[in-house]
Amino acid sequence: MRIFLTGATGFIGSAIVPELLKAGHEVIGMARSEMGAQALLDAGAEVHRGDLEDPESLRAGAAKADGVIHTAFDHDFSRFVANCEKDKRAIEALGSALAGSNRPLVITSGTGLGSSAHGVLATEDVCNTSHPNPRVASELAGNVLLEAGVNLSVVRLPKVHNTLKQGLITPLVAVAREKGISAYMGEGRNRWPAGHLFDAARLYRLALEKGEPGARYHAVGEEGVSSREIAEAIGRGLNVPVVSITAQEAVAHFGWLEMFVSLDMPASSAQTQARLGWHPTGPLLIADLDEARF
Repeated sequence: MRIFLTGATGFIGSAIVPELLKAGHEVIGMARSEMGAQALLDAGAEVHRGDLEDPESLRAGAAKADGVIHTAFDHDFSRFVANCEKDKRAIEALGSALAGSNRPLVITSGTGLGSSAHGVLATEDVCNTSHPNPRVASELAGNVLLEAGVNLSVVRLPKVHNTLKQGLITPLVAVAREKGISAYMGEGRNRWPAGHLFDAARLYRLALEKGEPGARYHAVGEEGVSSREIAEAIGRGLNVPVVSITAQEAVAHFGWLEMFVSLDMPASSAQTQARLGWHPTGPLLIADLDEARF
């Protein structure tokens, strides 16, 4: 298959490219810059110049492909709501190019959307459209396309990690370095789900090849790693004290990260594993943090 991949030069997309090529697919990777285009050529992919802000470039890329994987996202969390709306528009543009065909579209969301309430295990059969996470806009856009007959499925991401990057944990490391302490809130029992980068890349491929319209898949290797365990790993890596802080102190300490650090959001991948035969094999989060060079 010829696969159009948005976010092809990003953290996750750059792992999906070789995964697809190894499986015998052709990859059309979207790139905004000359540097990104060259990286795709070096990896063996075809280049499509485009941008999330340019819906016509998204439609053009999807139109020349047998399937689409959409991983591009603007990770400026100071504009998180606006960027989620941007993602909604991108999904709409990609879907418009695939309407009337059975060509698959795999979009990206977060595992939190599979939880019915704070602290409740997220599962693939739940789509909480009243969830306060603005990323719900992506799944709402997907639902509209499904109703229009687009062959769409969703990969929901936990904290995707390797030894170089670990999702929202990476900016937590920066805060700990700046403040000289690695902090967690309260008793640090709240949990974040995690999954290794290579496991996530393999799941995107399987969702494209074997996924069913309307299905949601979780790239979860660990259902929940406590915030205290994460803070302790950061403390070891930076050789700084690990301390508990109150909710009142969190805003000043964490800045924009405060909205995330208290969330308890465990997630399961049991249904994903059963449906796709996908089984995570990569290193666990704390192991990668202990191997990371902070």
